[in-house]
Amino acid sequence: MSRRHHLAARPVLALCAAAAVLAGSASAAPAATPPAATSGTAAAPTGTAALDDTYYEGALGKTGPALKSALHSIISDQTRLSYSAVWEALKVTDQDPRNSANVVLLYSGISRAKSRNGGAVGDWNREHVWAQSHGGFGTSQGPGTDVHHLRPEDVQVNGIRGNKDFDNGGSPVSGAPGNLTDSDSYEPRDAVKGDVARMILYMAVRYEGNDSFADLEPNDRVNNGSSPLMGRLSVLKQWNDEDPPDSFEKRRNDLIFSQFQHNRNPFIDHPEWAESIW
Repeated sequence: MSRRHHLAARPVLALCAAAAVLAGSASAAPAATPPAATSGTAAAPTGTAALDDTYYEGALGKTGPALKSALHSIISDQTRLSYSAVWEALKVTDQDPRNSANVVLLYSGISRAKSRNGGAVGDWNREHVWAQSHGGFGTSQGPGTDVHHLRPEDVQVNGIRGNKDFDNGGSPVSGAPGNLTDSDSYEPRDAVKGDVARMILYMAVRYEGNDSFADLEPNDRVNNGSSPLMGRLSVLKQWNDEDPPDSFEKRRNDLIFSQFQHNRNPFIDHPEWAESIW
């Protein structure tokens, strides 16, 4: 691979928000680090201590395979969405805190009108952060529609990422400042590196091959092709450490839990569990 670089950690803020789905016009204003939701959209944050006493009670005190197994049992209790329902869910979970008519695109950081969802140039579509071909799950209810790893992204940038594994280095991506790519990997902008890592690790714990879908696992390589594997694990762990969950990511986790799937990404609530398992 080509050059390596580090990023600065962002502040860790806890905030949960509930938002209405609105349509609006497109905006080119960058939203690299969205602020907390504004008045009228915020609710009381979900406390980690309260979650530990309830939601994560069965996982506390465990490490390694035992922790992974306990978390799998906890987060597998979820509501599955249809692929069409994902459009509306993303308009809520990824709403731009500065403009309730827009969503923030994952890789490019651009704020774009919710109404511009589709498949044409200038639209945003549903990016599978764990690529569909890595395990062959497509858009089936389950991993193919799990909003914990589905994010809004510009159609063309989504195409450039394709099904590449994640790693450091490459050449600049047109339309997505701060992103890099080469023939076998993709590096997102600094502000969402940890987000990407935690989405991949969530998928590896949630889908263990016992519910008619492939056993998804991270590994320390790229060029994984159609295998149910996603790399590069050592880099994803680095991104998880260097880019802690921010208010936007925490709010998103809370909304998925309260309004849509009713399960959580444990690595947003407890980033340290990545090291405990891997």
